[in-house]
Amino acid sequence: MKLTHILLAFLVLTINTVKAQSIKNKNSFSIIPLGVKGGLDESNLSSYLVAAAGSAQFICLDAGTINTGLQKAIQNKLFNERSAETVQKKYINSYFISHGHLDHTAGLILNAPNDASKNIYAIPSVIEVLKSSYFTWKSWANFANEGDKPILNKYHYNYLVASAEIAIPNTELYVTPYILSHVSPYESTAFLVRNNNSYILYLGDTGADTVEQSNKLKSLWTAVADKVKSEQLKAIFIEVSFDNSLPNKSLFGHLTPNLLMQELDTLNKLSAGKLNKVKIVVTHMKPCETCEPLIMEQISNANKLGLSIVYPKQGVEMTF
Repeated sequence: MKLTHILLAFLVLTINTVKAQSIKNKNSFSIIPLGVKGGLDESNLSSYLVAAAGSAQFICLDAGTINTGLQKAIQNKLFNERSAETVQKKYINSYFISHGHLDHTAGLILNAPNDASKNIYAIPSVIEVLKSSYFTWKSWANFANEGDKPILNKYHYNYLVASAEIAIPNTELYVTPYILSHVSPYESTAFLVRNNNSYILYLGDTGADTVEQSNKLKSLWTAVADKVKSEQLKAIFIEVSFDNSLPNKSLFGHLTPNLLMQELDTLNKLSAGKLNKVKIVVTHMKPCETCEPLIMEQISNANKLGLSIVYPKQGVEMTF
């Protein structure tokens, strides 16, 4: 083969390699945390907007805080609108609620009067909480399409089936729910969000399998391990509510730094040691003067796998 042919072949191979790497490194998701904490501060409770990169149609994973988070996002110039109400109406496509606790639902409930008509997605046990405890005339008003009369029909309940992927209308996203154990026997949910061949995984509140006497997390890790191996899973949003000093009997379905790393070690083994390619986004820390710095320190000390740990900030965009 002539030298020019060899050089041309090498050039084509190099260009294709660069293109492949560029595609691999391209961001697939835009995420705006509307709330990141695990209670107490009602202005900053679990809620994450997720859109396909380049899209302005967001799904909302949990809805503890809506309005304050949108105000901060507007201040940070993530939306051109001036009104949080307008952003909520126009840009939040639908809500995915992991479980029924108030720090994951309060923003949805309180802002319902000023919202537009849209879908709520959840597993049946979570929809039952919304129907019987929140969207009922005894506690607020029934803005949904089922339950106490009069029915205002603004929100439409969509019953999710575990492990069954669904397409989200008017977005490029697909979501698969998985059942989690949170203060057994009550259920929480993890949402695996897909855009093309890229994924993020968001976990609602969850206890460790060893504490909950469950295999829910092991089942979830088994389901996503191949996506870690193939580097399709870009980020895992997972809670750490308390520091290591709290005894297991007082965790009430939450994780500590040690329990987090115990669970992630299981996933790392299932995924052939490739978990260090995934961003681990720590959510739901219970706020107090010393709690969060201590949890961060303990996570750092327990991070023997060298994982990439990220801490979200309210109203600050994340891309993966």
